[in-house]
Amino acid sequence: MSEQKTQLPLIFAPQNQYLRQDFMVSTCNHAALKAIELWPKWPFFALLIFGPHGCGKTHLAHIFADHINLNLKHPMPIGFIQARDIKTNKVAFIHAQYPCLVVENVTAQVNEEAIFHLFNVYQNEGGFILFTSLYPFARINFKLPDLKSRLNMVPRVPISEPDDEMLEALILKLFTDRGIMISADVLNYIVQNMERSFSYAIKLVEEADALSLSLKRAVTVPLIKEAMHQISHNTQQELF
Repeated sequence: MSEQKTQLPLIFAPQNQYLRQDFMVSTCNHAALKAIELWPKWPFFALLIFGPHGCGKTHLAHIFADHINLNLKHPMPIGFIQARDIKTNKVAFIHAQYPCLVVENVTAQVNEEAIFHLFNVYQNEGGFILFTSLYPFARINFKLPDLKSRLNMVPRVPISEPDDEMLEALILKLFTDRGIMISADVLNYIVQNMERSFSYAIKLVEEADALSLSLKRAVTVPLIKEAMHQISHNTQQELF
């Protein structure tokens, strides 16, 4: 019986998704976008983009993939892989197939030997890696000292929580993506009263949409107040 091959959970960058023109730029993410678009003139073979949930790191990774192929005569596949899925025995295959690689969601729950080996192979034999994470590498509790020292060499660019300009654009887009048009009064109320985070914006729009459907009511200021109350209530329940 032939040995069954194990598939590596690594994919190509999808086409016609996460387009550059759909990326909302503000002061919170401008530096990250510019760092992506500096390729291939990066000062180092790797780059880390870090920031909170929902801030657009995956969108930037796809912009990076598109940017690479816009700068090449012959397009090539860009590998996308979750950091937790990298195994030591797959590193050589990854490097051979993907000279440019996106490694998403680096946390302390990775195979540290595998990440260390991946770093060394791309640095010594050529290639580029874009890392994404919630945190800078210095704040992640890696146990392998050599991995810590390697990753701390990687230039890093943060994405901060959104300013009012970004919040307005984000809220409008999230509602529009769900086919919901909101008034200026609703938008102003949300921006003035919401928690200043990408994750809260996503949660609020989801909750408002669900309430609107269940109650068969339009998205108004009173409905937004109910959605905010529900989110607050759910958050308090999670604490106990």
